[in-house]
Amino acid sequence: MSTPQPPMPQAAATWQAAPGPSNATYTSPIPVVRTHLGHAIASEWTKIRSVRSTMWTLGVFVLLVIGIGLATGALVAANSAPESLAGENPLSFGFFGLLLGSMCVSTLGVLTTASEYGTGMIRTTMVACPSRGRVLAAKAIVFFSVAFVVTLASAVIVAMADVAMLDGAREPSGEEWLKGTLGISLYVALLGLLSLVVGSIIRHSAGAITIMIGLVLAPLVIALFMFSESLEDLREALFEYSIPNQLSVFYSNSLTETGPSGWDPLWIALGVTAAAFAGAVALLEKRDV
Repeated sequence: MSTPQPPMPQAAATWQAAPGPSNATYTSPIPVVRTHLGHAIASEWTKIRSVRSTMWTLGVFVLLVIGIGLATGALVAANSAPESLAGENPLSFGFFGLLLGSMCVSTLGVLTTASEYGTGMIRTTMVACPSRGRVLAAKAIVFFSVAFVVTLASAVIVAMADVAMLDGAREPSGEEWLKGTLGISLYVALLGLLSLVVGSIIRHSAGAITIMIGLVLAPLVIALFMFSESLEDLREALFEYSIPNQLSVFYSNSLTETGPSGWDPLWIALGVTAAAFAGAVALLEKRDV
């Protein structure tokens, strides 16, 4: 004969509500802070100064700009009579270094965005900051600031050294100093920012770098081989609006007698970059990460 088992207690019958108000809420000891653009900028600053590509690319940029700029000034000073330099703007000898250095800035701009897509880091970035427009804006602010400061420092060093070496050259005016240092630094930084935007659109480092190198060099090279008279207008337009010619405008040494002058190249670069940035934000909002 089996022994009867005692009935199992009913959980619903034995449960009692904890004393206190029924709508009590939990308060986390960790402070909750509403994120903003400043947090995204701090994150991007940590990224750009932590990767090796930034130091290597900017190091090569400084070496090219200062090295070629000083070498050009020294060669001109050693091989030219003082009277032959009377009408020369000594700041213009920094042109060649900045033209080659702009390739480094463009490369770094592409890597700032496109490399994250290659490594998959962009997923972590978007999880940490779901506002995609804010992420791109933070990248743009940090990169532009770094590119501008490094370019300005390099351009000022070259300008001061060349003015000191070329005794026979005329003294640059205040506007020439402003255009040959501040103006051209803003232009190079905007060119790098355009590269960053292209990297965000293409999302492939090699492809975006190729596009930017083509944008810098292709118009001038193509124009050099246009010998037909029927293509004369197109040839002149390519010369006038090529990146090398726009850089030379800041030194008042334009390759053509027409086309951009004064501060025009800066406004052209600003307009193109703004339009590309708007397109990149629109694509970023529609695409999957």
